[in-house]
Amino acid sequence: MAARIKEVWIGIEDPDPTVDRKGIRHLQDNGVKVRLFDADFQQQIREVNGEFLEHALARAAASADETAAATEHLSELESPLNALSVRDLSTTALERYRHIARIDEGEGAFLQRLLRLGVLCEEAGQLVPSGFGYVLFGTEPRTAVPQAGVLSTIHLTDGREELHDFDGPQVFVPGELLDWLRTRLPDPVSRTQAERTHMLDPLLAMVREAVVNAIIHRDYGIAGAKCQVVVGPDSVKIMSPGLPVEPISLQQMQALDAPMLSRNPLLHYVFSQMRLAEERGLGLKSLRLQAGQAQLPLPRYAWQTPYLTLTIYRSAEGLAHELVGPDAMAELSAAAAESWRVAALRDSISTRELMASTGFDERKAQRAVRSLLDAGLLRTLGNGRSTRYTVA
Repeated sequence: MAARIKEVWIGIEDPDPTVDRKGIRHLQDNGVKVRLFDADFQQQIREVNGEFLEHALARAAASADETAAATEHLSELESPLNALSVRDLSTTALERYRHIARIDEGEGAFLQRLLRLGVLCEEAGQLVPSGFGYVLFGTEPRTAVPQAGVLSTIHLTDGREELHDFDGPQVFVPGELLDWLRTRLPDPVSRTQAERTHMLDPLLAMVREAVVNAIIHRDYGIAGAKCQVVVGPDSVKIMSPGLPVEPISLQQMQALDAPMLSRNPLLHYVFSQMRLAEERGLGLKSLRLQAGQAQLPLPRYAWQTPYLTLTIYRSAEGLAHELVGPDAMAELSAAAAESWRVAALRDSISTRELMASTGFDERKAQRAVRSLLDAGLLRTLGNGRSTRYTVA
């Protein structure tokens, strides 16, 4: 660029979904390296500037200025689907959006709002859905956007599979998926706390968050891949096509501490208005918090071409099964198994922390840790007094 700027640091995204990330993309396309503030700093920025951001978003939604629509597209799905019309959008989905987002205006004003957002486009004097608009609200999104939808599979204990495709308006998918899973998965009761707690609810809350993230942030340019949910006896895997959007790294995703940057800002905006997505920057943090509250292992991201796969474990035992095989827990001593149930819930743990959690003396804790290291369940971080252990 003319100023010869080589690197730019950015605090948070633009609150206006019609221009969000387009400035970042312009910098990247012109050879400027873009870096984002850490997630904690982003949250501080949002808190300090909360009133300004709220007003800026309200102005963007009410403005008749259509200059943003003329800017460079991030995705071909921002373009109109000329073979369709407004009648191909689900009236039920649109009314749900209006109700939850508290949009109290006439039909004409509402259609103009959708036009400004990019849900609709104007072609030859007619309003037609954009690709993203049809993904969000279309009666049958896959007829025009084949890569849309969520495919779900439950692997039953008797070896059979139960399949279901969620291919209606994508704003309905999280609720429909959870209703489907709730009728098919057992709901074990935990008595580890003072009160009986049902374990299915916190698991499904994490699945919901992960599925919303997958729909919003997937790469819709990978036409042959769809979002998938695969339920096994030990875990639930949510598969989202595409690597994290630059400059977010896979390592940041694996640490559940990535800064916020929407690949598809319009999807994120509508899901947020419908209270289906966490506030920007809180999605990964909420997964971490939900896992802790449910006493479940931290979810883990991995890259399995072409999918960014998040694995949510249904128990500490389930994590052990996936790491080293189904017989792993049976071969551990009682002390090692109890230590694993503590260590599996944390980023890392020291011997002293393990002693405090289990009541073991130092020798017993060290023997348990050695058993978990030998089994391949833990690995060592650091050395000497700073030695810690983390899930292998």
